[in-house]
Amino acid sequence: MTPRTENQPQMSVEDFEELERHAPETVRLEFINGKVQVKAVTDGDHDQIIAWLQRLCMQHRPELWLYGDRGMRVEEYRKGRARPDGVLAPFGFPKGHGDWSEAAGVLMAVEVTSHDSDTHQRDRIEKPDGYAAAGIPVYLLIDRDDGSVVVFNQPEDGRYRHEEKLPFGATVELPEPVNIILDTEPLKEFVE
Repeated sequence: MTPRTENQPQMSVEDFEELERHAPETVRLEFINGKVQVKAVTDGDHDQIIAWLQRLCMQHRPELWLYGDRGMRVEEYRKGRARPDGVLAPFGFPKGHGDWSEAAGVLMAVEVTSHDSDTHQRDRIEKPDGYAAAGIPVYLLIDRDDGSVVVFNQPEDGRYRHEEKLPFGATVELPEPVNIILDTEPLKEFVE
């Protein structure tokens, strides 16, 4: 395997998919910006945040579902592979998709920060660009490190044009096409 350079990925997408298929269940792999990344296994608080959001989405938009760890084709030309903590899409969205879904039909990608050294680069820098390039209208980042919720929207030219950061406890409006208002007060109990 050749080392990655600015324009040279570590491996082909096809090689990554083969590697990911054979990875142990305790490892979650992603392919972002041409490099393989190991995504931290979630903890109980992380899982509870996703369950909290799943319940709210179901209450407000029962025709949708927040799918956890759905493999997504992201980035320009769909050359990246990510496993968002949640993907909000119409119920039945992944039927027939196999391991990796196209972003068409996805309303929102969700990430909850993990307590690992790669969180900053992965969740705050690379994922917004990858999701925007894939055309996902809204990216919701629940940042446990600083107790904030960041809403990215208006994807254009591989970037989100709008970003709003609010502290846990604030009322957060998830914009079109999601159209859900979140009372984030319950998230305060998940800040360490």
